Amino acid sequence: MISTIQGLLKRLACADDRQPQSRDEALRTATIALLMEVACADAGVNEDERLLIEQIISRNYEVTADQARDMALLAEAQAEQSTSLYPVTRLITSECSLDERIAIIRLLWQVTFADGHVDKHEEHLVRKVADLLYVPHNQFIKTKLQGM
Repeated sequence: MISTIQGLLKRLACADDRQPQSRDEALRTATIALLMEVACADAGVNEDERLLIEQIISRNYEVTADQARDMALLAEAQAEQSTSLYPVTRLITSECSLDERIAIIRLLWQVTFADGHVDKHEEHLVRKVADLLYVPHNQFIKTKLQGM
């Protein structure tokens, strides 16, 4: 378990063993990890969630569809082994403004609503992430209502 967390932190810090990731790349990796965590919260990622995550990646990070699919698959594999949200949320909290953190919560709600059903585990996880990102409760509710 600890080696999984250390591996995630290493991937957040370095694109490969030689070159450190930029701030933007690290934040992209962290955000995609959270998107996939929410998709996995209800016992698995369905196709609607997977496609939406790939679209979010393509749209927000200007990558090809193939690159978005690869990023999503990597994040899904990491989410299945993840034991803590803290390393990812700590990076986002330290590097992002409140507006950026609210935008991430909005994306998490989009993934939650992708299959037309809000599972209690998904909602709980979005709430937990919002708390870890220090997003005020009124913004948590507002982003939820915007996603409906």
